[in-house]
Amino acid sequence: MLDDRKAAILRAVVQEYIETAQPVGSAHVTRAGELAVSSATVRNEMALLEREGYLTQPHTSAGRIPTDKGYRFFVDQLAPPSGGLLPVHRQRVREFFAKAHGELEQMLHDTSQLLSGLTDYAAVVVAPPHEVASIRSVQLVGLGSRVALLVLVLSNGVVDKYSVELGADVGDERIAAAGARLASHLVGRQASDVGTVPSSGDALTDAVVDSAIASMAASASDDVPDHVFVGGASRMAAAFDAVETVRGVLTILEQQYVVVGLLRDVLDRGLSVAIGAEHGVEPLAECSVVVAPYAVDGEHTGTIGVLGPTRMNYPQALAAVAVVSQRLGRHLHEG
Repeated sequence: MLDDRKAAILRAVVQEYIETAQPVGSAHVTRAGELAVSSATVRNEMALLEREGYLTQPHTSAGRIPTDKGYRFFVDQLAPPSGGLLPVHRQRVREFFAKAHGELEQMLHDTSQLLSGLTDYAAVVVAPPHEVASIRSVQLVGLGSRVALLVLVLSNGVVDKYSVELGADVGDERIAAAGARLASHLVGRQASDVGTVPSSGDALTDAVVDSAIASMAASASDDVPDHVFVGGASRMAAAFDAVETVRGVLTILEQQYVVVGLLRDVLDRGLSVAIGAEHGVEPLAECSVVVAPYAVDGEHTGTIGVLGPTRMNYPQALAAVAVVSQRLGRHLHEG
């Protein structure tokens, strides 16, 4: 632990660097007014903080900037208690979810844009996996003489569509009968465990049902990653001076498996914030991640987070992620 004076100096340096992105000198810390000590005393304390790994000096004549260790101490011990989002941002979140309707994929895409707009960082929303959802409704619609469309609405808001190839022109009556059979068997079941539909006694109707189940099974066997929606990736370009750093960050954001694994790993370690090298993804060594799960009926359903430079405004990012994750979970629960 740091003593009160060192902690106050570290807080002043972190807050100023977050605001300006410029190294912070002892004169500024002295003018900040938290400490009734001389600039020379502050300079000596800053040198000790550097020696202990909380600050670093990018240039000999420059002020100092926080290290990952310094940011971690700030987040864990010094960050001001979150007062939540600004009223204008809270209103923006309320209006967004009041108008959010339609297919889940579009809403999650829009949610990533909302979160990015609230924080000015890249935002990531991971869609709920199918295996945690149950089937709420089933529709089978004929599209032609030998093609039908199976539409499932899941409890997590996902709308799944499957093309069903028919072996013969069975007619609308049998398609309707097959849809009714599917609905009576599938509604309430988990999407990952549909089982076998009992025979109706009519061979043509059963053939349509079997084709629909086969189409679902074929889709489930595909190695498809969790859907990831990234909003505001272009905002990262303004956060870094080095073009190579920006290129590395944007490349990672395009790799869904890496993004999902990163967010899950942070949560699995019991963290809500991973700073710099803490998350172990080398191209993101100059970035921090703030993450939270969103839940439906008390079950962890998906994940949201923001990715920004290590000098991000942590209290603001934590507040935005917390509010949006809570509202998203509530919205999905209400259907």
